[in-house]
Amino acid sequence: MMHKLNGILLAALVIAVMGISQAQAQREPSLPAPLKNLADEGAQMRYLGNRGGLDGWIAIKGGQEQYFYVTEDQQAFVMGLLFDKNGKAVTLDQVRDLQKQSGSDTLDLFTGDILPEKADSPLEQAKDAAKREFKTPAEQLFSDVEGANWVTLGDKNAPYIYTFIDPQCPHCHAFLEDLRKNYIDNGLLQVRILPVGFREDTRAQAAFLLAVPDPQKRWYAHLDGDDSALPVTPDINQQGVQRNLAIMQSWKVNVTPFTVYRTADGDVRIVQGRAQDPNQILSDLR
Repeated sequence: MMHKLNGILLAALVIAVMGISQAQAQREPSLPAPLKNLADEGAQMRYLGNRGGLDGWIAIKGGQEQYFYVTEDQQAFVMGLLFDKNGKAVTLDQVRDLQKQSGSDTLDLFTGDILPEKADSPLEQAKDAAKREFKTPAEQLFSDVEGANWVTLGDKNAPYIYTFIDPQCPHCHAFLEDLRKNYIDNGLLQVRILPVGFREDTRAQAAFLLAVPDPQKRWYAHLDGDDSALPVTPDINQQGVQRNLAIMQSWKVNVTPFTVYRTADGDVRIVQGRAQDPNQILSDLR
């Protein structure tokens, strides 16, 4: 586990110098104010327990996890892993314990690769957005889509497109099947899918897809007819899906799939519905 630390940028590394018994009773506070904005943006928040006087939380969004430890006064937090005085990753044990207690699919596999990817804070994202100048509505739309909630299908280094999908939309299924074998699986194209739902059950499925650590595997299983791949979980946070829907509504978009991408020349292109010629999209990206 410790060798995974090499080359990883962590926002903060917290070292606990006090040993706390694992049998210690865990209090379960409400979500502290410094982390509420993450939940509002669609992250699934789970309480990890208190170690060394710090309340631990895991935030799961877009299939990625981040770890936070909140100070005793609940007014500030640090992001990263918690270690005990012997250098053991306490966070790993906390996630495993939580997984055993809840049996949650959204925590499945996280203990195998616990280190979070670097991500800008909401404040940094807001500052970046404030610096942008949008000369056309298409540029504004592209920025809105980039800042939405999406998960990746395919090679993360490949040219990419953004596509709004409803889990039960047959046209979405057909479009992504068009791309799957000839483009995505061959490493030629990355599709960043923005799940939405026009019914209560599909919104729950969309929220689940945003939360699980293996969205591509789940989505492919769903395409292949596995009804259990995207379960309808009523208590899952749907804020991320609602944010995606709000973007669609603000641009008067009422169809899925809906695709937005930037060409190699820097132009923004839009495809409503199932693309008739996927080769044209790939050609635009090169």
